[in-house]
Amino acid sequence: MEVYLVRHTETVCEKGICYGQTDVDLKVPFIEQFESIKKQIPTDAIVYSSPLSRCTQLANYLSSEIITDSRLMEMYFGDWEMKKWDAIPEIDYTPWMTDFVNVSVPNGESFVELHHRVTAFWNETLAQNHTQAVVIVSHAGVIRSILCIVSNLPLKDAFMNKVDFGEVIQLKL
Repeated sequence: MEVYLVRHTETVCEKGICYGQTDVDLKVPFIEQFESIKKQIPTDAIVYSSPLSRCTQLANYLSSEIITDSRLMEMYFGDWEMKKWDAIPEIDYTPWMTDFVNVSVPNGESFVELHHRVTAFWNETLAQNHTQAVVIVSHAGVIRSILCIVSNLPLKDAFMNKVDFGEVIQLKL
């Protein structure tokens, strides 16, 4: 089975903003990037997408039929959504930075919680034994989680996988 992991293109958020599940717009222009991504994936692929518009815009450009799944949403940063990382109080930030895998963001989720929902999606998708290629349009955290699954990488090392805006990662399973 061929799977293509695609991260959405750059958003309008300035660098240093924590935006997780906040539905933010894509930075324009993006059509040239969309076209470049489209050339890297099969035309008859089954396309899954996070329901956030920064992903569905791209997914709809790639295919006339997409399947959205909320389990493909980025990590929920709770109280930190739309805050500058350097504005988050150190008393809140330090425990999470020490163990981002298990420690939940205040009123948000931990990386292991994200990983559980992504793993459920991944296992269901693989169980369908698709004969066509599968494209998953999502976010860096979700893609890192999938890469941990396929490479047996511990979650604490997930950030070893750099995932750029608009990047396409091809997996052959």
